[in-house]
Parts: sequence; structure tokens; C-alpha cells
Amino acid sequence: MSQKWLLLILLMSFQLFSQEKAVSDFSIDIQHFYGKMLGHNKNVAHLVKGHPNGFILSYNRKTFGDKYWQQSYNYPDWGVSLLYEDFHNPVLGQNIGLYGHYNFYFFNRNLQFRIAEGIAYNTNPFDLETNFKNNAYGSHLVGSTYILFNYYKPHIYKGFGLQGGLSLVHHSNGSFKAPNSGTNVATLNVGLFYDFEEEEANIEYLSDEIDSKTFSEKIKFNFVFRGGVNEGDNINLGQHPFYVFTAFADKRINYQSTLQLGAEYFIAKFLQKEIEYRAASFPNSGLKGDEDYTRASIFVGHEFRLGNFAIPTQLGYYVYWPYEYETRTYTRIGVKHYFTENIFAVGTVKAHAVNAEAIEFGVGVRI
Repeated sequence: MSQKWLLLILLMSFQLFSQEKAVSDFSIDIQHFYGKMLGHNKNVAHLVKGHPNGFILSYNRKTFGDKYWQQSYNYPDWGVSLLYEDFHNPVLGQNIGLYGHYNFYFFNRNLQFRIAEGIAYNTNPFDLETNFKNNAYGSHLVGSTYILFNYYKPHIYKGFGLQGGLSLVHHSNGSFKAPNSGTNVATLNVGLFYDFEEEEANIEYLSDEIDSKTFSEKIKFNFVFRGGVNEGDNINLGQHPFYVFTAFADKRINYQSTLQLGAEYFIAKFLQKEIEYRAASFPNSGLKGDEDYTRASIFVGHEFRLGNFAIPTQLGYYVYWPYEYETRTYTRIGVKHYFTENIFAVGTVKAHAVNAEAIEFGVGVRI
């Protein structure tokens, strides 16, 4: 894909839009990035070569405090973005992803922090016969996250502004299909954006008399069922279902933050297949093949609330770990949507250090 042609089309679009009545609540931007793939584990050492580059094309919607969470987070933007990444490595190919994102602002809105979650398409995943060196992606579809730290300078000329900074782009299929070493790319980025409010205006933000620091709730109890499909590290053992049963208490300590403490029980069929495979293939491993493949854990967590959405993060420790798979600690991060105060859906990635075990989807109640 030619980035020069994309930039030309984008600039023509700016000109067409600028001839119409200005719309004050959204902007668009394009950023070019150039970076280096990180060798986050030894499995991808042979893939760390060249300098990946690409672009991010974004639509951003402003907030003005109509809802209190917008005020609480200093009036962030929300939007959608398209990311194109070329590794300049025929083994890895290219990634094209679609994301939802939030932009948060600091230091008089001159520093922008963006976090984006989405799904991407890889053009050249692992194939045992034609592309056996690509142990980063075992499937065309991969989950993706990127973060940006940008210096943000609006309205340099009419609605045009500049931004530039650092970014980190992560792709992984969450062990949905082996292999799954994933990639992490650290980059420098620079970009141009256009605000449809062409002249810098004195925006009147709404503000309520709620004190975020003193806002709190009583302890609530949560019950969550998660599930999905994943595959172990060994090729051709197949994809298998997994189930996670979770119970935890939470305490909302202010408008933005909720603390969590709970326990979980895991049933992962891929571990059963891995145990059977290792017992048969490695007689000296000490495995019989009928070891228990379930696990139980305790965890602590935190949740950022953004209106009806939330970003949960958790750190867990297996108290029952009969088969030593990866590490005894694990992390989880994801997104949650509250349909009501008591019912929610959640999507998360569970990982051991830098190795993702599963992409989980679940539903839960909070009472």
C-alpha cells in the first residue's frame, strides 16, 4: 500500500471538508511511524531484523463533559483508527488493523496519551510447508494493542496541527492457534491532524459539583464466567475449549478506580492434550499422562471506569498448580462494558510474563 497516495487523498479530503461548515466536535489525523521490533523472548530472535514502518489513520470525537466520567478524565477523545504495519520481512508480512481508542490529555492538553484495542489481519502467518519460520502468528487474525505518547500542537494553521512522539504496537493471537510468540514494535511517530473547528476556540467545558476523590461505593460481589478456544505451544495438537469460573469482591474507592480481590478456577483442555503428548514423547519427563490439568488461583485487581466502559487489570497466583505450565503467576488486561449496574460483558487477554495463554470472553453479574 502506498503511503504517499494515502497522504494525498487525505489532504484532498481536508480541503473538501474545509469548504463546508465547520464541525466542532471531531478531528482526523494521520501519523507515520518508523521503529524496531523488540526481541521480547528468544523464540522471535530470528525475526528481529529491519525497521518496521507504517501509518495510523484516525477519527477522533471530542467530549465536553456531558457525562461526569468525561469531566473526571479531563475531557478525553474517543474514536476509531486504522493501522498499517510493514515489517519489511517476508516471513512476517504486513498487519492491517482496526481499533477503538481513547485519547487522554495532560499538561494543558499539550501531551496526548492514546490507548487502542482492536483486531488485525496478518498477510503471511505460519504455515508448516510454506512459512515455517513465522512462529509469531499462527493465524491471519490477531489481537492488537497500541499506545501513543505524543506532543500535541493544534491550530498551527487554521484547523491543521502537528503531533509527534513515541508508540508501542503489539500483535498476538492470544494462543488462539499455535504458534503464538507475537510481536512488539517500538517506534517514533510524527503526524498531521485536522480539527474541523478551524479556529482555536475558548471551549466551555461542563463541570459538575461531584468530588471524584470522595465518591465511593459499598463492597460489591461479582461472579463471572469466561470461555474461549486456544491451542498449546506444540504444533498440531489442535484447538480446544477452556472455561474460567471467577468470584471476587470489589470496592469502588473513587469515580475512576475500583479495587478487586478474588479467586478463580480454570479448566483448560489444551493442557490435558499437552500432558498426554509430553508423557508419550518424553518418557523421562516424570509424567504419567493422567495428571490433573485444572488450576485454581487467587488474584488482586484494579479497574479504571470510563462511564459504562472499564479497563480491568489483574495479577493472579496459582494456589493449585498440579502441572507446571509456564509461570505460577499470571496477568490479565482487557475491556469491560456494563449494560446495567449489575450486568456486564468482558473481553480479556490472560498471559504469563510476555506469553499470552488465551483471549477470554465472558459475562458477569455485580451485586
